[in-house]
Amino acid sequence: MTRKTSLLVVALAATVATTGCSSTEYGTARQSELAGAGSAPRHDGKPWPDTGGTTLAEKDPQSTFAVDVDTASYGYARRLINEGRLPARTAIRPEEFVNAFPQNYPEPSGDGVAIHVDGSRMPGTHRPDDVEPEPADPDPSDLNGELRLLRVGLQTRSEDAEVRSDAALTFVIDVSGSMNEPGRLDLVQDALHTLVDQLRRTDSVAIVAFSKKARVVREMTRVAEAEALHDAIDSLAADNSTNLEAGLVLGYRVARDGFRPGQTNRVIVLSDGLANVGNTGATPILDRVREEADKEIALLGVGVGSDYGDELMEQLADRGDGFVVYVSERAQARKVFVQQLPATLSVRALDAKVQVTFDPEAVRSYRLIGYENRAVDDDDDFRNDRVDGGEVGPGHSVTALYEVRLADRVPHTARVARVQVRWLEPTIREAAEAYESVAVADLTGRFEQASARLRTCYAAGFFAESLRIGRNDDRLADLAAIAERAAEETRDRDVRDLADTIDRARELP
Repeated sequence: MTRKTSLLVVALAATVATTGCSSTEYGTARQSELAGAGSAPRHDGKPWPDTGGTTLAEKDPQSTFAVDVDTASYGYARRLINEGRLPARTAIRPEEFVNAFPQNYPEPSGDGVAIHVDGSRMPGTHRPDDVEPEPADPDPSDLNGELRLLRVGLQTRSEDAEVRSDAALTFVIDVSGSMNEPGRLDLVQDALHTLVDQLRRTDSVAIVAFSKKARVVREMTRVAEAEALHDAIDSLAADNSTNLEAGLVLGYRVARDGFRPGQTNRVIVLSDGLANVGNTGATPILDRVREEADKEIALLGVGVGSDYGDELMEQLADRGDGFVVYVSERAQARKVFVQQLPATLSVRALDAKVQVTFDPEAVRSYRLIGYENRAVDDDDDFRNDRVDGGEVGPGHSVTALYEVRLADRVPHTARVARVQVRWLEPTIREAAEAYESVAVADLTGRFEQASARLRTCYAAGFFAESLRIGRNDDRLADLAAIAERAAEETRDRDVRDLADTIDRARELP
């Protein structure tokens, strides 16, 4: 059962989450107080290793984090797997795997955010044929400590391209030597040509290029002068070192000079993120442009390249009130620039944060998948509008997963959690909130009968967990089967590609 409220959609689904991974080991031993908390069954029926993410509801009933619509971690992992390599464990962010797939949540009728909560029983195995039939409405006495999957979703209303505000876009393009590799600068140029042909004549585009130094290739120019913009794109050529700091400083200066009040102003950096000249960390780079950015010019990131500075690009986008995607194929890049990028040219919610408050009377413990570097202090920061959250554009959804272990003998009417979302209205900069509740009865269905989109979330999230914890071929085979079945039901090529990617990961040495 799905419930809705008019507000931004974040889908939080219950499964295993992890914290504190390193490139050689994953997680730490839990304190003895968590000994009875438990973790979700693995795909082979055995418990997942406790990776330190389980929280006792009695000790800490609230889970709070900033909304994040990034998907680059999945895109980059997919490319590496297709090339025959496994990604580093530290490069895996499970929430970005989950959010890489559409959820088809109903949109709110207004400009706010719709909250959707649903879920199912946590499967003991991923093979539907092996699961014994369960009663549709079991007696509460049978629910001692059961694990449930909880999905909380946020969704914004889409926008007609004809009614959006005009956009002033400053593209900051990496033309360092590393961008000369096929599938980097050539892919960026092709996507930019496609975008210019899709934008309105009244939109504007500026182009800044950077290698060892940064230079203005084209000042802010109306798209009506498309020929001049196409010539500027064709003139880009790769050479020398990567001074990303210089590129962003100049890019924000150009964006500020061409700033258009009442319109959408964006800086969009396209790079492999391998900065090696000037400041090379996100914090000092953003400190240089903070005054120009200041919530009026959001930073979006498009990552490319088989060697990719994932951490730097992700931090830049998060701290610059934007998001980052990763592209590795021409068709994929065109899709991002024609479909996803235009959807960011308006904003539905600024500094959006989510707080889930679990009821200790009904919940023994919970675990959130991912969002480790988006955590927000429960008491001090959720309603502190100076604390950075996430920016959400029209038609965006956000999905996260929770694994919830119920307390003993919990009635179906008991409330599991209250989900709250807080954001700033972009035009008036005033705070707004929405909330929804989820009960035990909302999470009683069998996993195999849950929606195909929820099962896709599960497959994507547990795939990320498998890559972070350590590959298990049997487990991956089961996850691929889940994704394959979901792909057949949704006829979604991206979900089928997820199944294929999981299968390829199994086959790697």
